[in-house]
Formats: sequence, C-alpha cells, structure tokens
Amino acid sequence: MSRGGGCVPVGAIDHTIGCKNAITGDSVRLPAPPPLVYAVPLAVGLLLQRWHPGLILTPSIATIVGIVCGGLGFVGLPAVLAFRRANTSPKPWVPNTALVTNGPYRFTRNPMYLGFTLLYLGVAFWTNAVWPLLFLPIVLAVMHYGVIMREEAYMARTFGEDYQRYRQQVRRWL
Repeated sequence: MSRGGGCVPVGAIDHTIGCKNAITGDSVRLPAPPPLVYAVPLAVGLLLQRWHPGLILTPSIATIVGIVCGGLGFVGLPAVLAFRRANTSPKPWVPNTALVTNGPYRFTRNPMYLGFTLLYLGVAFWTNAVWPLLFLPIVLAVMHYGVIMREEAYMARTFGEDYQRYRQQVRRWL
C-alpha cells in the first residue's frame, strides 16, 4: 500500500513519522512533525503563563517585538511555494523529488523552520509570556538533532554532490 509520491508509511513499530521511498527504500524518520515540535511547547508555555505569570518586557515593547517577529515568521510561506513550484512536498516525511535552492533557500537551508521559530518568538513576545521562551532551547535542540540532522543526511543520500555543493554555499539558519 503506497501513498502519493511513491512512498509507503513507516514508523508503526519505532513510533517515528516517515515515508519510505518505494523505489530506494530510503526515508526520513522524524520524532514528530516539525509544526508539532513547535506547537506543543508553545501551547504548554502559554498555559503555564496563565497559571504562573512572568513578563518578558514592558507590554508595549513586547507587543511591538511580537508583531515584528511574527511578521518575519512568514518567511516560511515563500519556502512552501518554492517547494510547490518544484513539484515536491514541503512535508519532510515525504520523499523529495527535487532539491529546492531558489527563493528563500538561497539564503538559508531551513526557511520554514526559521519561520516557525520567528512565529514562535512572535507569539511569546506578543503575549509577553516568559514560559514559551524557556522552552525554546529544547524546541531548537529537538529540531536540530531530531529533524534537521536527519533531513540533511537524507538529502545527502538522495541528491549527493548537488546537495553537498548547496550545503557549502548556503548556511543552515542565516
């Protein structure tokens, strides 16, 4: 049984999320979908903020910083569009059919994750909530070791020298 993109689901036993390439047998196995890696700690932090308030900045400054960070977080949208134009899925657990290096990928290898991080910061500052900021280093560690490192290994296996050249030319974050 296969899903779109020539892949079959994996993870029933090891509780990872992935989609095995039906042709090569390769896959990216993730601990959780990246949006969930950001959303759960953010939601928990906001709940903790209601029960144990702690302010980051004065309310007016926090609002401005939150709006700026949140607005910058939309850098992820052109990244999704670049994937769509290349006829490949932005979902990291679905096999890539193209190496996307245009649009925001000219400046960062992870514009979607940069966008998620900025949106996360935007919400934390806009709500002036300290708890989500305390969880952010954990989120970034899970993203780095649980998602990005696995994706990069998969991309190197899938796209070989083209990906290695891209890695040398474009930074991981900024």
